[in-house]
Amino acid sequence: MADQVATNITWHEHSVNKDDRAKLNGHKGALLWFTGLSGAGKSTVANTVDHLLHQKGIHSFVLDGDNIRHGMNKNLGFSAEDRAENIRRIGEVGKLFVDAGIVTTTAFISPYRADRDAARALLDEGEFVEVYVKASLETCEDRDPKGLYKKARAGEIKGFTGIDDPYEAPENAEIVLDSDSKGIDELAGEVMTYLEEKGYFSA
Repeated sequence: MADQVATNITWHEHSVNKDDRAKLNGHKGALLWFTGLSGAGKSTVANTVDHLLHQKGIHSFVLDGDNIRHGMNKNLGFSAEDRAENIRRIGEVGKLFVDAGIVTTTAFISPYRADRDAARALLDEGEFVEVYVKASLETCEDRDPKGLYKKARAGEIKGFTGIDDPYEAPENAEIVLDSDSKGIDELAGEVMTYLEEKGYFSA
């Protein structure tokens, strides 16, 4: 789906560049890519981080997997091909947000390393921050906030990540959050500390 189809198009450079926008905002843009199994806590941590960023005066926004599938990606299912296209589109949208100087958090299972790596490759060095919300399958099944694991185990959902479809955990994530043993506020605090220490809150 990512092949270039239109041929009569020309790229136009912006008169306001990324550095200009960072100076105006007072901070850099970044794409915080939260990945992990369903039920690991990705959306909850991402939204908590977004709230903390907002309180700090940082321009931020959340791209949530389920929300995106209600709109822009509502024509995609959960096959490997559709998952790849889902993540490709989010990577491109995330890049636009980063170019606009916004600290953007995403919350997607994004189970395949190759798809996450492709999203990373769209951005400049340091702009893509992979956040692995690490929780065991047992923990996620115990939580099962949407009742999806129960349906998957009953055969009502096919191709469900962690049950009959693989999850490829990050090998070199910038941030690894232990969602098995830590609470949401502590996990969000770890993300904020990382961003502070790496200078994302200054232009």
